[in-house]
Amino acid sequence: MADSEPGIGKKILSFFIKDADETASGTQVPRPAAAPIPESSKPAPATVTNAAGTGQIDKKFTEHFVNLLEKANLPGPDYFEYKQALQSMEGLGLGEEKQFQAAWASFKAMGGAKDTTVLKTSADQYLTILVKDRESFLKDVEKAIKERVGALQDEQQKLEQTNAAYAQQIIDLQKKIDENKNRLGQISGEVAEQTAKINSNKDSFEVTYVSFVDQIQSDLVKINQYLQ
Repeated sequence: MADSEPGIGKKILSFFIKDADETASGTQVPRPAAAPIPESSKPAPATVTNAAGTGQIDKKFTEHFVNLLEKANLPGPDYFEYKQALQSMEGLGLGEEKQFQAAWASFKAMGGAKDTTVLKTSADQYLTILVKDRESFLKDVEKAIKERVGALQDEQQKLEQTNAAYAQQIIDLQKKIDENKNRLGQISGEVAEQTAKINSNKDSFEVTYVSFVDQIQSDLVKINQYLQ
């Protein structure tokens, strides 16, 4: 495709995304009235199943691929000119095979190559560009996962370790509480035992004390009585 041709990006967009004029301008372009298409034959929105669920064609990625192919477009008639001719065959009531053959005749008539090698070669080159771009994108995705998701996973691991440490502390504290309760029960018995021993010793002291005091006081009484 020639670099000087105007509106290359818009044409590329129209090749791969239907209603590109509406998408680009945000307004609907008047079209000839057509018979309604049965629900069963209407194409479903393009979707891709992935790990996160189902993805759909995204405007920002569409613009990215259009810009990528626009910058990489090769000089001279190639796959894109043929794609443009093929697109012009839509609505003519031709079968798919006839559309491809008619587009090929139109391509050759406007000065394209006389064999399909240029179509295959240029299409393969554009595919290679898209594949390399995808590989680069996936590397960026992996890097983003490591940076963002990896950081969250590190935080998750630290929190789990902290919670495990807290749980162990709770177990250790509960063990100490149980040990203290057991000791408190022992102390209650020991307090009663020691109190009984002390009171018994006190009673013995008092009895012995009274015995000594009574003896001395009795002797004093007798001294005063008998030794005057």
